Amino acid sequence: MTTARDIMHPGAHWIPQHETLDRAAQLMREHDVGALPIADKNERLCGIVTDRDIVVKCVAAGHDPARVTCGDVAEGTPRWIDAGADVSEALREMETHRIKRLPVIENKRLVGIISEADVARNLSDKKVAQFANKVYGRG
Repeated sequence: MTTARDIMHPGAHWIPQHETLDRAAQLMREHDVGALPIADKNERLCGIVTDRDIVVKCVAAGHDPARVTCGDVAEGTPRWIDAGADVSEALREMETHRIKRLPVIENKRLVGIISEADVARNLSDKKVAQFANKVYGRG
């Protein structure tokens, strides 16, 4: 059985919900990523901030990214998968909720993230095509 841990990108980094979006952008640049999971004071997943969130919800809205926090742009309940879950469960979660990044959790701690690139690198062309159709399709 292939697990979420087998295909995830390990070593994901949290950003505290009280950190500002300019700091999030700096961390994204340093780690060459387009999204960061947001942690509450207990280091529990409470959202995800993306580079698109920074642009659309902050900059384009006329706000100062040095004054808006990651927690300010987090919306809804974040989706995640257990590290030991079968990869088919991870794909189903991403497809059902039409999300492109899925945090991987083990013992209540972030251990990695599954991104579209991880899906493309680790699964068959057929599965990747099905994934893309479900996540990006109009369905």
